[in-house]
Amino acid sequence: MPLDLISHRRLARHPTAVVSIPVRDEADLVGACILAFARQTRRPDAVLLLLNNCNDQTETIARNLSGTLPFALHIVSHTFPPADANAGNARRLAMQLAAELAGTAGVLLTTDADTVVAVDWVEKNVACLSAGADLVCGRVEVDPVELALIPQNLRVDDALECEFSRLLDRIACVLDPDQADPWPRHTEAAGASIAVTVAAFRQANGIPAVALGEDRAFVKLLARMDARIRHDPTISVTASGRIHGRAEGGMADTIRRRMRQQDRFADDHLEPAGDAYRRFDFRRRVRLAWLDRFVGRAPWTELAADLGFPGEVFQSLLDRRFFGTAWAEIEAGSPFLLRRRVRFVDLSRQIAYARHLLGQHEGGSAMQRRPNLLPNPTDSER
Repeated sequence: MPLDLISHRRLARHPTAVVSIPVRDEADLVGACILAFARQTRRPDAVLLLLNNCNDQTETIARNLSGTLPFALHIVSHTFPPADANAGNARRLAMQLAAELAGTAGVLLTTDADTVVAVDWVEKNVACLSAGADLVCGRVEVDPVELALIPQNLRVDDALECEFSRLLDRIACVLDPDQADPWPRHTEAAGASIAVTVAAFRQANGIPAVALGEDRAFVKLLARMDARIRHDPTISVTASGRIHGRAEGGMADTIRRRMRQQDRFADDHLEPAGDAYRRFDFRRRVRLAWLDRFVGRAPWTELAADLGFPGEVFQSLLDRRFFGTAWAEIEAGSPFLLRRRVRFVDLSRQIAYARHLLGQHEGGSAMQRRPNLLPNPTDSER
């Protein structure tokens, strides 16, 4: 069933909600993670722990708690071969098993074993899905006690990245609004807080088989299928701010690396403000062309030339079933949409420029006028 039909199908009034948590050697934190679900305003029907390649007392702690909980706790032990023992495969299997428990009309939620979900986490996620979302991304906040132990310069860098990301997303929302994801929203897509209908999960064939970044890859995959994706800023989890984590390439690795030396570049989803503005404006124009492709109103020739495509190639891309697929292929193939990264030393100037671009829309519609695109105030590299 296409996702555009799934989005309009109402969930059952009380869909079966199953939480899946990949766990590896989390004896110190898994207890707090599990007990958070007993305090929920809407308790899950089941929580499934996938204990993958554990060598500590995680299983013993979980089993000792299982008889005291107001929900079913399923504990599955699995040993991946060394080459496959990664976060991506663990979450993929955990959610596959949870989907079997939830059934075709149910919903899946996933988080990490070093997190504590907010008391309304299940309730708010299920509410968003019941309101029509196919996928819901929540926010991840670092434990305040551990955050205070992180050097001040790292916290300043993180605050700059977050502010720049927020400004770029606000520009995107003004230029190319998404009815399924209105402002206020956020830009995170972390496995520590994701909820999805089983129907959408199966439509995407589950979590992509990648070792790292499976959360972002999953969200991007559903975006290509025009899933209704909500980034709800009121849904949150609190995660450990430790510097020695379990997943290679995760947040702990980033913190530890930046404690040694500031990264040259900010997060790879950020790009210079002028580039981002151009990308969002092109996306708006492509969306209109895709919607008008059957009625012959779209000015394809000019848009194709602006994006660097021969007319017939561009028209073939517009013929994709989903807009998300068409845009992903156009974005990847256009020589004018190559991504450049932002250096940390340029973040403050980029933030000022993003505010300038956004400010030119104050009091008027983004569709009625375009801001004066000044040269990018940076020489960021590709």
